[in-house]
Amino acid sequence: MKRTIRTATLLAAALVSLVSLTAMAQVPADDQSELLQTRETVWRAWFADDMKTLRELVPADTIVISASEEKWKNQSDVLREADEFHSAGGKLLRLDFPHTEVQHFGDVAIIWTSYELELETNGKLSKSSGRATEIFVRRNGHWTNPGWHTDSFKAAGAQ
Repeated sequence: MKRTIRTATLLAAALVSLVSLTAMAQVPADDQSELLQTRETVWRAWFADDMKTLRELVPADTIVISASEEKWKNQSDVLREADEFHSAGGKLLRLDFPHTEVQHFGDVAIIWTSYELELETNGKLSKSSGRATEIFVRRNGHWTNPGWHTDSFKAAGAQ
């Protein structure tokens, strides 16, 4: 009788553990979809000079480090540079993220990614690619992007 009770208790504990693990495994997948959509929105908003979206997703306390640039940037720099790109006739033709990995730490996620860009500026085509480490924080129920570091590892000039 004791053995039956012990076996039933172990089976119940195993079932509870399995259900808990399954529930935990589903949370990051749901979060990851929303997170990756937010990342895509930030990039596209920058190239489209969508100031409203950038202000919502790139908060005032943002810190940005870019390859070959000594000065670190903040939200106002991000907004200004997006406007300058757009004002100079810049257009995004293609944006791809060939490899992406995500780490979740509660309300913080880090995206490690490679990117490929194809741009047109005043009729000239250019391609570039590189890597980015992007920090996302869930604030008020939504992901924001308060920091990133980019580098480029190859660039092609005008085509």
